Amino acid sequence: MKTHMKHILIAGLFLLALAGSSALAQIRVTKSAGTKSGIDLTGIQAAGDQASALFMTTLREDLVRSGWFTITGRGQGQFRALGSVSLRGGSLRVECQLYSTAASRALMSQSYDHAANDARRLAHRVADDIVYAATGRKGIASGRIAMVGNASGHKELYLCDADGGNLVQLTSDRTVSIAPKWSPDGRQLLYTSFLKRFPDVYLVTLQSGNRTAIANYPGLNTGAAMSPDGKDVALILSKDGNPELYVKNLRSGRLTRITETPRAAEASPSWSPDGQRIVYVSDQTGKPHLYAVSRSGGRPERLPGRGSENVAPDWGRNGLIAFCSRTGGNYHVMVLDPRTGETRQISSGYGDFEDPSWAPDGRHIVCSHAQNYRSRVIILDIMGDTPVALTDYKGDWMSPAWSPE
Repeated sequence: MKTHMKHILIAGLFLLALAGSSALAQIRVTKSAGTKSGIDLTGIQAAGDQASALFMTTLREDLVRSGWFTITGRGQGQFRALGSVSLRGGSLRVECQLYSTAASRALMSQSYDHAANDARRLAHRVADDIVYAATGRKGIASGRIAMVGNASGHKELYLCDADGGNLVQLTSDRTVSIAPKWSPDGRQLLYTSFLKRFPDVYLVTLQSGNRTAIANYPGLNTGAAMSPDGKDVALILSKDGNPELYVKNLRSGRLTRITETPRAAEASPSWSPDGQRIVYVSDQTGKPHLYAVSRSGGRPERLPGRGSENVAPDWGRNGLIAFCSRTGGNYHVMVLDPRTGETRQISSGYGDFEDPSWAPDGRHIVCSHAQNYRSRVIILDIMGDTPVALTDYKGDWMSPAWSPE
């Protein structure tokens, strides 16, 4: 493929990535925050050392950020936590019991030992256990978020905790890295890199740092998303002409072409929770909109849409599709129920909201927010809690992806 044609394809992909998405069904802005329960933490006795204090501060913040709790005073609230936090050598020892005050019964009783220099990570774990014991839902505090940042002067991949702490730079390629996506087990990341001047897809194992190119065909290689069973990867490749949707088996390397749109371009695939369908973006009508297709191919179905452009879908394990829609001159995060066609607008305010990614609790969405020529990563709550800024670091931050656990 000629170089000028490759540049045209790349430019087209970036335009798709910057677009937003919506639906024909009625749009309503969610404003009401969900019912919150009071939780009394005064029964946890913490030692006076720095690690114990950091643990308690992080625990409180995690429980509030979960959206399910408010911190109450002594003897108040629907839940009461008892226990202790203390240093034993180089370890932080935590005992925690959670009680329902109305039912007068224990919901949880756990003991924890963790390195004292990682008190925040232990607090994340305890917070998630409390959320699960009280609500039966997964917590979000222990998760990690992959994202792209340019603090070094180049677009590199970074990892941080779900509260924005423990920021770590993952790549140092001094080039452009984009579109990180997690493997289902949270041990690997797929992403697109211009390491060799043109976009190729890489798979990196986080523990070892080993990196493998899984798509470096002639032309465009991007949009990689791993199937829920970890066996296949959905990709956008232009090796046969214009950008099309493919599925590649990681073990055999076999490629299956899914779409046939000679006068259009595809982008941004995401798998359904059961791995049987793929939602993606296509501009076959002249502007980008969402389509869904069987993993084995067949006739694509255009999903309901109302905004002038609909892009960046993420099909959550809750069965809902988060995406971006261009409405009123800006891009906003929407949530579509593909079973009913109902669409809700989640973001509000000025600027562009882009690249949504579901948290494992099915309640929160991480996305980027571009305003006043700066971009940062924020967390949205589909039940209406106030958005939370995740990155106050130097530079611009974008393309976040929440880990599956």
